[in-house]
Amino acid sequence: MAPTNKSKSLTNAARHSGEASVTVRVWADATTLGVQVEDRGAGFDPAAASRGAGVAGMRERAASLGGELTIESSPGVGTRVTSMFPLVAG
Repeated sequence: MAPTNKSKSLTNAARHSGEASVTVRVWADATTLGVQVEDRGAGFDPAAASRGAGVAGMRERAASLGGELTIESSPGVGTRVTSMFPLVAG
């Protein structure tokens, strides 16, 4: 089974941020589920990383569930990865 965006975000934070902790936020309303992973670590240039397979794979996994993935980061500032997914009544 492929890792979820949340677990991939946590793995990336542990490997690359240089921080010992991250903040994970989860919220929902009647139509949307949000998951956010944030660190205050090394950060990176998201434009450069978006050309790689890792970020592309995370975006593809979110899209396969009808969701979106956004990455906010800057070198030396940290990283915030937010995934938003539609909730559909079954």
